[in-house]
Amino acid sequence: MSTHKKHLTRRRVLGASAIGVAATGAAVAGGTGLLSSASAAAFGYSDDGRNHVVDTGASLVFKVSKSTGDITSLAYKGKEYEGYGGKHSHVESGLGASTVTIKRTGSTILVKVVHGAITQWYAARSGENNVYLWTDKKDASFTATRYIVRIKPGMFPNTGPDSWIEASDKVIEAGDVWRRADGTTHSKHYSGKRTIDYDHVGFTTGSVGLWLVRSNHEKASGGPFYRSLLRHSNDLGAGLYEILHYNQAQTEPERFGLQGPYVLAFTDGGAPSSSLSQANLDTSWVDGLGITGWVGKAGRGRVAGVGLKGMDAEYAYTVGFANADAQYWAKAAAGTGAFSCKGMLPGTYTMTVYKGELAVHTGTVKVTAGGATSLHSITVTGDPSAARTVWRLGDWDGTPGGFKNAELMTYAHPSDGRAAKWTGNVTIGSGGEAASFPAYMWKDVNDGILVYFKLTKAQAAAAHTLRVGVTDAFLNGRPRVSVNDWVSAIPSAPTQPSTRSLTTGSYRGNNHTFTFSVPTGAWQTDTSQYNVLKLSIVSGSTGSAHLSPGTSFDCVDLLA
Repeated sequence: MSTHKKHLTRRRVLGASAIGVAATGAAVAGGTGLLSSASAAAFGYSDDGRNHVVDTGASLVFKVSKSTGDITSLAYKGKEYEGYGGKHSHVESGLGASTVTIKRTGSTILVKVVHGAITQWYAARSGENNVYLWTDKKDASFTATRYIVRIKPGMFPNTGPDSWIEASDKVIEAGDVWRRADGTTHSKHYSGKRTIDYDHVGFTTGSVGLWLVRSNHEKASGGPFYRSLLRHSNDLGAGLYEILHYNQAQTEPERFGLQGPYVLAFTDGGAPSSSLSQANLDTSWVDGLGITGWVGKAGRGRVAGVGLKGMDAEYAYTVGFANADAQYWAKAAAGTGAFSCKGMLPGTYTMTVYKGELAVHTGTVKVTAGGATSLHSITVTGDPSAARTVWRLGDWDGTPGGFKNAELMTYAHPSDGRAAKWTGNVTIGSGGEAASFPAYMWKDVNDGILVYFKLTKAQAAAAHTLRVGVTDAFLNGRPRVSVNDWVSAIPSAPTQPSTRSLTTGSYRGNNHTFTFSVPTGAWQTDTSQYNVLKLSIVSGSTGSAHLSPGTSFDCVDLLA
């Protein structure tokens, strides 16, 4: 079990058929001819009147519309996989009328699609069953940045939490969350992975695999822990996504510029080659293609750190780098905390060290083209777990991991039949407190959770600070607390994403800690009696059920 998996499940209480059309008899760049996609073909391209037809010289023939730049056909070993619902594969939701050109440079065929502020590129390399893609977006004239590969129905098994059956499942929220007769919930939002957790996403029958290998996301937004659409399938078709900026649960401004390559890859059933992953991808062949905005290896730098001091061995640490133009991250080695981040664009970055998903150190670092920036050991000093406490419910790691229903919520709706009841009070010292405490709280569902605890005479004679850490919120929901007869003021709402998140597989927002100064007079004077902490959700907005104001918890503790 990975360290990350451990931290999501453990908490402490501390004191997805038709035959493809063959392109034959057409003129091809370089004088080569195209054969049926089901036979031994020659690498090259042709024109069928409506599309540029690219034969990879392997088992894949694909078509790009000459008018829109959509991929209109993906024929692998003679079988067509592309398209559903009258739509094709494209950037955004389809660009519409575009200027589309094609050229061959040696063993590479490059298609360029221009529409306003967006330029989309496709490349094929001789003998590979891959399509390489880049998206260059210059401004916010489109509201999102995504590429969707649309797959015909019935090509792959329709299974998983991100699959549903439109013919029988029932829509329960916003047209995109479904409930099955068995009580399980399904949605395109429920792929359940953070960006840092995956290199590729796709489908396989066991004999054919279709995959989308993600880019390095340097021009994306949301950071290493962002959760967004990865894939979906239903009885009408399937989709694979490369999401660079999406307004769902977004915590950062959009970045602009060239992003890629990301890779559409066919295999004989297995995972895509490891050579396509960001850690191993050789992009030297891209340098001479003339892709606008492309920065090759020589124009990039790296950052390397000796290590991190003061780490908690129970957690994975990540070092993130971000500025207005780019983002990167590197996993810190267990034990030493050593890290290395290569392929970075030149610039000055805010460097953030994360314990789990909680920022515990920040600094700045400068990256130069062709250079390597070396950093001495970094001492982590911003971990709130270091504070002395009377008691602690959960632990500080920037996630609700270990709390009731936390893991399920990354791939299910809160109303899922597998979820434990969201209600339930907690008594400190009884054992299993964290697992009994709800990961999320909503004003219209489980408002007013109680935490019972005792204090010693000395503890009751002093004022204490109560800390409530949250990871996200909906409709400005935030906690107000009372202890026995004492009631706190209403805290201000921190900045959080304005869209759904708690019901769409993500607890990731802007981590925030609310602090409440509880005076001496608030405590029980009889130390044999329990003190009662009540947590309530307040907001100036209204909603119903799981779309009422709510928040997700990281940790709750009482400082000594």
